[in-house]
Amino acid sequence: MSGQGKKGTAVVTGASSGIGAVYADRLAGQGYDLVLVARRADRLEELAGKLRQTYSRKVGVISADLANDDDVRRVEQAVTADESITLLVNNAGIGGQAVVATADVDAAERMIKVNTIALTRLTRAVLPGLLARNRGGIVNIASVLAFDTSFGGIYSGTKAYVVNFTEALHREVEGTNVKVQVVLPGATRTDFWELAGTDIANVPKEIIMTADDMVDAALVGLAKGEAVTVPALADAAKLDTFLGARQAFYGSLHADKPAARYGV
Repeated sequence: MSGQGKKGTAVVTGASSGIGAVYADRLAGQGYDLVLVARRADRLEELAGKLRQTYSRKVGVISADLANDDDVRRVEQAVTADESITLLVNNAGIGGQAVVATADVDAAERMIKVNTIALTRLTRAVLPGLLARNRGGIVNIASVLAFDTSFGGIYSGTKAYVVNFTEALHREVEGTNVKVQVVLPGATRTDFWELAGTDIANVPKEIIMTADDMVDAALVGLAKGEAVTVPALADAAKLDTFLGARQAFYGSLHADKPAARYGV
């Protein structure tokens, strides 16, 4: 589809509900045309109809399962061919499978495919066009669990990948007008919990953010040019301290001999 607005076209994955649906609403309100991607075609069509009526924007839909290789390639082809695309929001994600020893290995593979492989392939599909046009951006939705493995290594591992991938991508586009942002939501009230087989009622209410608030904060962070946005973090200096300490730690990991403590 071809967007004619000055903002161009935003692609939002996992757009049929929750965070993705809020992104779609906010971006349409900002003047973007949209391409919405998700598995549930009926919900996509319903949302698209509402957005067309409310904002008078062009809204296309692609029903696709991003754990399916053929579907991912179909979405890739569509976004690669659309020169109106100026923004990609990689929001689609799967949770659950907390314990490796008892995990459903096929479900775990689906999670890895959606959370990391599809995100990577779609980023690769749109990035050359954004760079050629020297405008636009890529937003990757990770999770604060990228820094906490207590809820299981599979999900947190996929989100750690998203953080590292996006931070490196941010450095890659430095000096261009293409923005790259990774967003780390904490607990957010969506149907993600039910789909992941977790009861959100067991999570303290005081740490659960609404999807509307999460997305609104993330969009402010994008407008400010933040590479890493943590909507719940009150003291931004803590993020700078963490990232700085991590870089300093990395600098101590190289030497021509093993450390003396190994007695080698």
